[in-house]
Amino acid sequence: MKTAHQQNLVIYLLLLGFAAAGMFYGKSILAEFPGIRLWNYTSLLMLLAGIPFLFLQEKAGVPDFLSSTVHQQQRFLYPALIGVVFGILDVLVIKVMLHPQPYTELPPFLQPFPYSIFLYFSGAFDVEVFYRLIPMTIFLLMGKFIQQGKYYYAFFWTGAVLTALREPLEQLPDGNTWLIIYSLITGFGMNFLQAVYFKRAGFLATLMVRWGHYIIWHILLGIYVQYWELV
Repeated sequence: MKTAHQQNLVIYLLLLGFAAAGMFYGKSILAEFPGIRLWNYTSLLMLLAGIPFLFLQEKAGVPDFLSSTVHQQQRFLYPALIGVVFGILDVLVIKVMLHPQPYTELPPFLQPFPYSIFLYFSGAFDVEVFYRLIPMTIFLLMGKFIQQGKYYYAFFWTGAVLTALREPLEQLPDGNTWLIIYSLITGFGMNFLQAVYFKRAGFLATLMVRWGHYIIWHILLGIYVQYWELV
């Protein structure tokens, strides 16, 4: 039977393998879709930086990937549903309200199906490694060891807020004030909930939140645009 650390590593390597498969698949369809977004070897190699943190989850007070202390619904179902809700909100606000007219080509945030599955599932993995797995583990380890854990939850909430601010600040949209406010609130809200689920249910839970969001916002919306609006 594999140890928890071994399970973490196997799952992480499978996710890396999926990203690698998507990279090769993207290159194989480049002639047909010259504008698609491609991963490169540098992106894959950078993800290796997350491997040491796989062995520090328990020390940081975070459940391992398949910890028996976490109910499967808490690990998979509930976080995925949270992501789906944020994805539906984005479609309603950004597509239905702001861009009701049909697209004449796939916009940059959408990619041809089924390549979109590879790109966005792997993209979610990449984001969660560098937005959650690495920084939150560091924050929580500091909280564990500074003053013998006296300020552990202060470190957690600080890390949760800082990591939740990163994405919405990096991706502020152009446009009117209310759209910027909407993006800040929803971006912060989803990322903050991901930090909470990371602490409560582990890395796979926070990944499920983003997968839920990407399934609606990037993949299903992309299918609709590609096979309905562009035909």
